[in-house]
Amino acid sequence: MSQSIPQRAAVGGAGPSGFYACGMLLDAGFEVDLFDALPTPYGLVRAGVAPDHPKIKTVTRVFDKTAAREGFRFLGGVELGRDVTREDLVARYDVVLYAMGTSRDRRLGIPGEDLVGSHAATDFVAWYNGHPHHATRDYDLNCDRAVVVGNGNVAIDVARMLALDPGELAVTDTADHAIGGLQASGVREALILGRRGPAQAAFTNPELRELGELARADVIVDPEDVDLDAASAAWLESDAAGATARRNVEILRGYAAREPRGLSHRVALRFLRSPLEILGDGRVKAIRVAVNRIEDDGEGNLRAVPTGVQETIPCGLVIRSIGYLGEPIAGIPFDERRALIRNAGGRVLGDDGEPCPGEYAAGWIKRGPSGVIGTNKKDAADTVARVVEDRDAGLLPAPTVALGDDWPHEQVTDWTGWQRIDRHEVGLGEPQGRPRVKVVDLDTLHEVGRGDD
Repeated sequence: MSQSIPQRAAVGGAGPSGFYACGMLLDAGFEVDLFDALPTPYGLVRAGVAPDHPKIKTVTRVFDKTAAREGFRFLGGVELGRDVTREDLVARYDVVLYAMGTSRDRRLGIPGEDLVGSHAATDFVAWYNGHPHHATRDYDLNCDRAVVVGNGNVAIDVARMLALDPGELAVTDTADHAIGGLQASGVREALILGRRGPAQAAFTNPELRELGELARADVIVDPEDVDLDAASAAWLESDAAGATARRNVEILRGYAAREPRGLSHRVALRFLRSPLEILGDGRVKAIRVAVNRIEDDGEGNLRAVPTGVQETIPCGLVIRSIGYLGEPIAGIPFDERRALIRNAGGRVLGDDGEPCPGEYAAGWIKRGPSGVIGTNKKDAADTVARVVEDRDAGLLPAPTVALGDDWPHEQVTDWTGWQRIDRHEVGLGEPQGRPRVKVVDLDTLHEVGRGDD
């Protein structure tokens, strides 16, 4: 059903999912207001992608083109649940689309997890990427070994950042406070622990392969770890396994066969180990793990089960990287079990299981933390298709409150303000041969965004 006056959509979260959704909503004829809690856009592209991966960050050029389109507004520094409520948005917009991602870490649930020196990868990654909420955190890296629990790309990122040569680090947009901390680090070995075997690891091939290119770190894989059990070997040869898993095993076998170069640092990968307890007297001293084996459950699913053997691994730092959870926001229907906004195909569902008219979800808060940046494009397209279906069926509720010139408040950082911040950071980085020096203080970000002297 066509409209002579454009309908307006509010999108919460300026990461990839939010931006992809904005572009598609603009294509569908909506005007769009994009909200973010920070005065800086791009979500995890800015605050999650490893600083030594600048090519991945070039996806922001696509988002910049969206921001330049007529009908788009960026409202930075506006936090849903603090500065505006769900009710505020529903009253003022034809469509409200939640795309704020999953910001909470998944815990191990073992004794000792809260010892000093035990951290979530979500926090550590945000720290070295200069997220304003994490810039003042303190990480004691004065230990010989760090254990990174998890077998995904974030675990590899954390281990790699701990192993980077100061020269490799100095040319990145790593936050200044983290450059100092990482360059002074005493960590000589980053040990990545996986609950299952190498065939089940969730790494992508480029991330795994890149470990072998570090300037000062050998990659250590025990040959016994890549001698696959019968169930894993059969699965790897079956149609159920993808090319990524097969190539991961090849890369790991290459590392196992490689003669160490005797470098000052090591990144070690150890499989079939499940954390049982983090040990220490006030602070981390070791981690106790169960040694596992892979079993077929009889339905073709491979799972790790304990053998009864345990090991204790001395370490001074434990970083868990076992997934993300969504954070509930007041009033928005939330599935506590899945830690996601309750939805069906992107349509938000109320307590009665029926769609909430005009409310939608996209990205990780809709489906869970999986896939790469590009995965969110298809996901956003699926959700926006539901929006268009509902609009054409006349199911979108009309706003009951006018936006007004003072909506939502006078401290908003708009896209012009972000461009000021961007120029300021790039200008700080140029003399140092860096892409940018990130401003990590919220008040300073707002001041720069407003053009204050």
